[in-house]
Amino acid sequence: MRTYLGFPQAAAVSTMDSQLRANLRNATHTIRDKRAAAIGELPDWPGLRAHAKAVKDHTLRNLESYLEQFEAAVVAAGGQVHWARDAAEANRIVIDLVREAEASEVVKVKSMATQEIGLNEALEAAGIAAHETDLAELIVQLGGDTPSHILVPAIHRNRAEIREIFRDRMPDAPADLTDEPAVLAAAARTHLRERFLAAKVAVSGANFAVAETGTLVVVESEGNGRMCLTLPEILISIVGIEKLVPTFADLDVFLQLLPRSSTGERMNPYTSMWTGVTPGDGPTSVHVVLVDNGRTRVLADDVGRQALRCIRCSACLNVCPVYERAGGHAYGSVYPGPIGAILTPQLRGVGSALDTSLPYASTLCGACYDVCPVAIDIPEVLVHLRARVASGPGHLGEKAAMGVAGWVLRSPRRLGWAQRWAVRTRRFAPKRLPGAFGGWTDTRDLPRVPEQSFRDWWRSEGEKG
Repeated sequence: MRTYLGFPQAAAVSTMDSQLRANLRNATHTIRDKRAAAIGELPDWPGLRAHAKAVKDHTLRNLESYLEQFEAAVVAAGGQVHWARDAAEANRIVIDLVREAEASEVVKVKSMATQEIGLNEALEAAGIAAHETDLAELIVQLGGDTPSHILVPAIHRNRAEIREIFRDRMPDAPADLTDEPAVLAAAARTHLRERFLAAKVAVSGANFAVAETGTLVVVESEGNGRMCLTLPEILISIVGIEKLVPTFADLDVFLQLLPRSSTGERMNPYTSMWTGVTPGDGPTSVHVVLVDNGRTRVLADDVGRQALRCIRCSACLNVCPVYERAGGHAYGSVYPGPIGAILTPQLRGVGSALDTSLPYASTLCGACYDVCPVAIDIPEVLVHLRARVASGPGHLGEKAAMGVAGWVLRSPRRLGWAQRWAVRTRRFAPKRLPGAFGGWTDTRDLPRVPEQSFRDWWRSEGEKG
């Protein structure tokens, strides 16, 4: 298991990787250009965005009643609903279901919720093999890696690296494997076909869950999700409780927003929906695990709850100058980028060095808010979380420095005295701050102290008449 000390330390390493930065720049710029063109086709994108925000806010305000409605609809359709307060409970439910089915392996369609709760690791510890079927997830799994992007988990890998991973870790990879995308995709397809046909149990996530019908929705580009959802006998879906929308008609809004914001497409190649069990068609047993894992705590925060509107499109990552240079691994979470910087510390709390550092992993430029299809004001939440971090124990030296600065700035007389003292000692001013404050001047020039303060200059100019 990887250990993350904090975003600054991880980013200091990743920003030195020129290959990583090149991979990220090429991929994110390509996606953002396609997104801009796809959005430009719609006559009223701001109106659609405002509508989606309103639907999500309404759902979150009435989440309890919509969850009960969803459960009743799933049960009426022949499915079963399980409630999980945290990751351990969710993993235990899934493991028990797989064991009841007497299965030793499962196939998975990409699900961030399962990554969030560490399902693959829990299954492995229970002696159950989990096979990722999304191409990017397969690359990450075979490479012994972790995802670095919400939509493109292997965005940090180029074609040559992927070919080497397949040649080293995929037993049935052809001997003449090249790094052509079509060849790599064909090798993965052959590799996965046997898993699809042999699997008795599938595990999925869901992009949306419809309260009025109990319907789950998965959108994807490769068709692997539909194979997982239809071939195995037992389907287990891990769904965060914030994924609900009230009615089937509400999907119309989000199925326009999501593909345009994520891949720059008018619609996803595959949109799969399932409602309970249908005799003679698909799985004979359908389970839905509704996961809290910190979400109700986020919901209780008046400012931070807007993070639960997120539809995981990753548009904020693709425009973020910090993400483009640091990469997803620096965030130490399944949720990287600007949305991860506000979602992860709220889900996990700010009790670790990493989670305390995440609200500062941003320039507050606001580009993430501009592109968010559900209008999450990420800079507002970042500032809100920074205030929460600053109210904690923090760094004693920093707190002492801020205390002295506050004492000086509250008094014009003290400020004037401090400015004159700084002018008289300016020749002794260091070029780099000492100790822990040195991190600020490692990449910046310390401002030069002027020969005269503005107040003194103003006074002298006034005396001249």
